[in-house]
Amino acid sequence: MHNQNSLLLKLPTLPSHSFFTLHRSTNTKLSKTRRNNHTLIRRSNWVIPKAMPCISRSYSDDNSTNSNGASFRNLRLNESSFLASLMPKTEIGADRFLHSHPHYDGRGALIAIFDSGVDPAAAGLQVTSDGKPKILDILDCTGSGDIDTSMVVKADGDGCISGASGASLAINTSWKNPSGEWHVGYKFVYELFTEKLTSRLKKERKKKWDEKNQEEIAKAVQQVTDFDQKHINVEDAKLKKVREDLQNRLDLLRKQSENYDDKGPVIDAVVWYDGEVWRVALDTQSLEDDPGHGKLSKFVPLTNYRTERKYGVFSKLDACTYVLNVYNGGNVLSIVTDSSPHGTHVAGIATAFHPEEHLLNGIAPGAQLISCKIGDSRLGSMETGTGLTRALIAAVEHKCDLINMSYGEPTSLPDYGRFVDLVNEVVSKHRMIFVSSAGNSGPALSTVGAPGGTSSSIIGVGAYVSPAMAAGAHCVVEPLSEGLEYTWSSRGPTTDGDLGVCVSAPGGAVAPMPTWTLQRRMLMNGTSMASPSACGGIALLISAMKAEGIPVSPYSVRKALENTSIPIGDSPEDKLSTGQGLMQVDKCYEYIQQSQNIPSVWYQINIKQSGKTNPSSRGIYLREANACRQPTEWTVQVDPKFHEDANKLEELAVFEECIELHSSDKIVVKAPEYLLLTHNGRTFNIVVDPTKLCNGLHYYEVYGIDCKAPWRGSLFRIPITITKPVAVTNNPPNVSFSKMLFQPGHIERKYIEVPHGASWVEATLNASSFDTARRFFVDAVQICPLQRPSKWRNVVTFSSPASKSFTFRVVGGQTLELVIAQFWSSGIGSHETTNMDLEIVFHGIKVNQEEIVLDGSEAPVRIDAVALLASEKLAPVAILNKIRVPYRPIDAKISALSSDRDKLPSGKQILALTLTYKVKLEDGAEIKPQIPFLNDRMYDTKFESQFYMISDSNKQVHSSGDVYPNSTKLPKGEYNLQLYLRHDNLQVLEKMKQLVLFIERNLEEKEIIRLSFFSQPDGPLMGNGSFKSSTLIPGIKEGFYLGPPPKDKLPKNSLQGSLLVGSISYGRLSFASQGEHKNPEKHPVSYQVSYLVPPNKIDENRKSSSSSSKKTVSERIEQEVRDAKIKVLGGLKQESDEERLEWEKLSASLKSEYPKYTPLLAKILEGLVSRSNIKDKFHHEEVIDAANEVIDSIDREELAKFFALKNDPEDEEAEKLKKKMEETRDQLAEAVYQKGLALAEIESLKEVDKSLASGTTNGAEQDVEKTDKQSKDDGFHPDLFDDNFLELKKWVDVKCTKYGILLVTNERRNQRLGTALKVLTDIIQDDKEPAKKKLYELKLSLLEEIGWIHMATYERQWMLVRFPPSLPLF
Repeated sequence: MHNQNSLLLKLPTLPSHSFFTLHRSTNTKLSKTRRNNHTLIRRSNWVIPKAMPCISRSYSDDNSTNSNGASFRNLRLNESSFLASLMPKTEIGADRFLHSHPHYDGRGALIAIFDSGVDPAAAGLQVTSDGKPKILDILDCTGSGDIDTSMVVKADGDGCISGASGASLAINTSWKNPSGEWHVGYKFVYELFTEKLTSRLKKERKKKWDEKNQEEIAKAVQQVTDFDQKHINVEDAKLKKVREDLQNRLDLLRKQSENYDDKGPVIDAVVWYDGEVWRVALDTQSLEDDPGHGKLSKFVPLTNYRTERKYGVFSKLDACTYVLNVYNGGNVLSIVTDSSPHGTHVAGIATAFHPEEHLLNGIAPGAQLISCKIGDSRLGSMETGTGLTRALIAAVEHKCDLINMSYGEPTSLPDYGRFVDLVNEVVSKHRMIFVSSAGNSGPALSTVGAPGGTSSSIIGVGAYVSPAMAAGAHCVVEPLSEGLEYTWSSRGPTTDGDLGVCVSAPGGAVAPMPTWTLQRRMLMNGTSMASPSACGGIALLISAMKAEGIPVSPYSVRKALENTSIPIGDSPEDKLSTGQGLMQVDKCYEYIQQSQNIPSVWYQINIKQSGKTNPSSRGIYLREANACRQPTEWTVQVDPKFHEDANKLEELAVFEECIELHSSDKIVVKAPEYLLLTHNGRTFNIVVDPTKLCNGLHYYEVYGIDCKAPWRGSLFRIPITITKPVAVTNNPPNVSFSKMLFQPGHIERKYIEVPHGASWVEATLNASSFDTARRFFVDAVQICPLQRPSKWRNVVTFSSPASKSFTFRVVGGQTLELVIAQFWSSGIGSHETTNMDLEIVFHGIKVNQEEIVLDGSEAPVRIDAVALLASEKLAPVAILNKIRVPYRPIDAKISALSSDRDKLPSGKQILALTLTYKVKLEDGAEIKPQIPFLNDRMYDTKFESQFYMISDSNKQVHSSGDVYPNSTKLPKGEYNLQLYLRHDNLQVLEKMKQLVLFIERNLEEKEIIRLSFFSQPDGPLMGNGSFKSSTLIPGIKEGFYLGPPPKDKLPKNSLQGSLLVGSISYGRLSFASQGEHKNPEKHPVSYQVSYLVPPNKIDENRKSSSSSSKKTVSERIEQEVRDAKIKVLGGLKQESDEERLEWEKLSASLKSEYPKYTPLLAKILEGLVSRSNIKDKFHHEEVIDAANEVIDSIDREELAKFFALKNDPEDEEAEKLKKKMEETRDQLAEAVYQKGLALAEIESLKEVDKSLASGTTNGAEQDVEKTDKQSKDDGFHPDLFDDNFLELKKWVDVKCTKYGILLVTNERRNQRLGTALKVLTDIIQDDKEPAKKKLYELKLSLLEEIGWIHMATYERQWMLVRFPPSLPLF
């Protein structure tokens, strides 16, 4: 998931570098790519692509071409050529173009960077080459930096306001605020920072915190030492407690140092309207070491970046740049930071301008940009549907010319989904050119990611490396003999046959980095880098077109790019890796100039196999063996598509082209010779005959040429990819490939028709004949309808000649592509080839049902197993290790979102549906929310966005996620899960108001259920006929039974309707260890098994109460009436004076009716204690009186005698009496406990009164003495608390969570603050439920009383984490 798509990550490379990639299920990678020729190249990262042989041409400054690459053998760099290699421009002809057109350097072009955010303070991103602002707007489209500033406050007489964090903030009197209204909010600054920056700050802050803590530890050690020197032999009980208190203080300080967990500083935000614009000020004192820095009043107010283009830096320590934007009438503040360095690096490649060193300039230093952050900081920089949609809205609003998006992931449906629909509209209606990375999941075929490699309206870019890049940027020990596609660059075709990759561009650069990284620039590699390189090149073209008055159209620009690119490699199949080749800016511009008067048309291709209505495709992809055994006929529909603003009379009506059709191989692909094409489109048929082709990969094209202007090149292309697999005829089924020779970057591709009945492979790879270590990628890919390509990958390193064995899953009857690639930088410097031998053995056990559902009854499920290929060891294993509980929402609300960010270019307003689910955990557990209808689809869905947050009763958010939910460890308690769905169609959202959500919990090791197998249907009940294993004879079925789990093994609190879920496997692996045999999830082929939890059994022992049966009817009625009245009393609210009066009347009436009934008196006490808003002396005295009534109603002597005796657990009457006595004891303990708390509160209030009176007149002192005397007359004495505390100790463990606060209070009264804090800390740690605010408030007050300021500050920050005033925004 989420990291299905990753930003270009910086990865270690074989001999050198790092590689950053932003492609989800193509985790950014690095790889080797090369052909049979010597191609030494270097790169970083791991990838699994397929490299096609490439003979690439690299251009020198004099525009000469070296076709054989011989001179690169002796390539030597000087300073200039080295610097130029760090930001490649020669490869795509950008330097030649700029040499001829120095003023067409991107000026006038505006690029939207859809990425992780761009740092406006990064090197080269301040101004353009002609002095204009580089960045026109910076937006966080994800909402991850949003702050709720809907709370409005006004300043007090001292000019201060109360911040949302609770801090008092002084307002600068010079700030203009006509209304006097200040919107306030707060944010934990770590929520705005990347994980790497947060880690650095935590280390630095921990160091400073440790210094303060060490000072306190030194003081505590000295106190202990002084005490021990003064008191040699301590016998006195009070002195022992003092010594214990000192030791507890020391232990707490040491323990806190070990358990330190920095949640980061809190920043307060203040927003106001100054009469013209919304202004923002931040209070960042908590980030600063100097108490004078970071104060709100000293902040220079900022407004939306777009208005004044100003930014700030939080502090010198973090060096993190941010910008501010205000939305929704001041109710939302967006603090924009980057979620990774990726976006800044991408922006630098496209547009950086370095006046001090032009060789390090980006491709288009004159271009301007807007930054649209689509990588959500809450999700580790993964994109969200919300971010993508808002980014498109912003790009249209700013009238951008170009969009660059270096993000993506695999998809099950190419050229499909909500985002693709919006992109199509932006390209067609608003004429934006959308450029995106193809992905980093190569070298296997069909690994291009969405949206860049799978969407027709997007220019998908592959990654190329030149000899100069390898020698300079990658610092390889030997340069490449030729340029080629990086091995990890994703390959086409798409699953519907489209080429996938449009063009290629340099896939690595040393480009600017955000300031918080503390480095100016860095090398990153990936198609994420190739995309901005291409985008920058296109910006040069747009700059020239605008200056020359040539209309800009994504259709004409793309056609020019494709028809002027230089092929990389010498075989037709290389197009699947490189697209049409390496783009050439100078040649492309010449093409554009020549074709400027030709209508801008996109030729939409739709293909169907003759005789079939579905599915349609954009190319022809014959991958499976059956498709290669006979010729097939295909109907091709060509539809010219114009921009929406095209003139119907002058462009559409007169459009007519005579097109000459060509086939790249007329023997294999037959097509008509000519086609007359009008605006309404035209169909024609082609025939593909693969029957005479040899096994392996073949690529062909049918392309159309304008008869009247053949110089235009191909107007459209129909890609035809054929992978003819080798059949497996051996018995047992196996296939071997021997003496495969590898050099750095070389790739071998094998296509195998997986035998029917095969379900897994056991393969052995043997490497020999090499010296230095070799690293290989082994990929296996199969394609099944309406699924993401099934890909298995293994990265193998051979330090010496050896063999490696591995297993992976296969689908019988489908073609398997097996790719072995030597990492392109692995073995550079050594001229020895690596010899590889591969043996593949197919295995399979076919069962009558793959996914098994046990229906909750006692009946087992019959399973029939058969081996179709060869004898197999049948050894079934099944476990249940998860439980899924279904939930329906308890609340559903639809709201219209603000038009600031959420109004589509079409004018439609986006709506939001918020669903609330209640989840209760009886014990702590690791859980994961699942929404089967929505999960695991980012681009291949018609729904715009989803996001969820899990919060506890304190509003603390414990987890959040989107398309790919995360597992989260949660303590026992009740939680709210809020699911946020966005769409512009109200009817769609209405249908989702009752959306079912599952909470999946991982069972603990002791709860995991291992299911049993039987050879007889009665086995589960009779306990005999156990089935363990056997040997399957090919073609002969064997039956056995899977029994349900024993009812006593079901996890406790398993709700009816829940599903226990696990895995089942059938075959035994040759390579597996003993432990792996016992775990079906370790088997490459495991299926889901689930068990529907039935209704709970009825408790047979539950009988009607014998004591009740002995009572008369009237006695039973009286008892029921009494209990009903008490229940009503307990249900009454006391929020208003009227409600309290009603409660008091009823309690008095019941007390007079049942004066000594302990449960009633306990309920009255409970009602008094619940009045949290009343805490005066009179209230506490009421509590004491009510507690005394409970205590007096209980015969404590009889109670003590009962618990001194042992009861017979078999005696039913004795057990009932025990239960009743335990309830009475609990009521007594609760009364004593509440009485103790009230006594302590009264004593505390008296201390406050004394302190207030100490500075007043003697008359006041006399009043205090009188009050003291009166309090004694009232019956309050200091030893009352002690007596009460001793009473509580008789009945309960005062160290337990429920009553421990009284122990803390007792220690505090005796000034043993260290012991009090230790007891409180233990109580908090032992409490497995969500945090209780009163406990942490007490802890904070103890820390302040002791004088540990650093720990008090730490706890204060945690208070906001545990007890936020409200939930964060989505």
